[in-house]
Amino acid sequence: MDSIIPPVSMKTFEQDPNEFAQELGKWFETYGFAVVADHGVDQNIIDGTVKRAKEFFALPTETKKKYKIEGLAGARGYTPFGVETAKDHQIADLKEFWHAGRELPKDHKYANLMMPNVDVPEVDGWSEYVDGMFNGFDQLGKKILKAVAIYLKLDPDFFADKVNEGNSILRLLHYPPVGEDATPGAIRAGAHGDINVITLLLGADEPGLQLLDKEGNWQNVMAPKGCLAINVGDMLARLTNDKLPSSIHRVINPQPERARFSRISTPFFLHLNPDYLIEGLPNCGEAKYEPITAQGFLEQRLKEIKLM
Repeated sequence: MDSIIPPVSMKTFEQDPNEFAQELGKWFETYGFAVVADHGVDQNIIDGTVKRAKEFFALPTETKKKYKIEGLAGARGYTPFGVETAKDHQIADLKEFWHAGRELPKDHKYANLMMPNVDVPEVDGWSEYVDGMFNGFDQLGKKILKAVAIYLKLDPDFFADKVNEGNSILRLLHYPPVGEDATPGAIRAGAHGDINVITLLLGADEPGLQLLDKEGNWQNVMAPKGCLAINVGDMLARLTNDKLPSSIHRVINPQPERARFSRISTPFFLHLNPDYLIEGLPNCGEAKYEPITAQGFLEQRLKEIKLM
């Protein structure tokens, strides 16, 4: 499976932020996706987190279900197989996942929206690695948004105080082997746009990610080893009046010879601060959407995908 998007290196960002921003922005405008090399997130943290994710998902179902937390719309802990359903779809995705997020002091103004993360004593070093991965992606995401701001002719630090306390999520995602007993018409992840600002996604151990281009064709997206794919989410699309489009994407089922293999993926969903008002930026053309807070938009979408 060849990817249509060549990587752009974070080394370019360090040397020439404007050149990096123009390259990144070009791919975002064209596909709503870009691929980034030399991302700088600690590979030991990445490998350790993926290893622990595999250990967790291999636990008995009843053990995993102990970590399903009612009333949080899946924001922390475990969401079982067959729950999340892509917006406007009727059949649930073929996946299960774990969510970890930002740790806040108990007296923080957003503490009621961002619950403490959950440890998994059955998996040694769980919190150390998962928290480390969250923090690494959070820092990288802020760099990417500096480049986005430059591309949009904004102050490079435009996003800094708008995402510093965002309700961002690290998802550890498991697509089990696809058996003959799978629900007819079900796929690993139905076609959808992401809710958030940008999503950072390491290359998975199995292929399947595709984006829908402007001509209506499905295109393969592959992040080579050491790279990650980044896509525009609905919040950024709304802010830019779709100058940077939120690309519809999906994860298709494997070819028969790979159907017995699981697929592990670790997307990081970077969010705006909950009370930030999402309204079209004046330098991005005519406003296309009604203003809405980040928290209001998140809750609206969580209901649509059957997590709330």
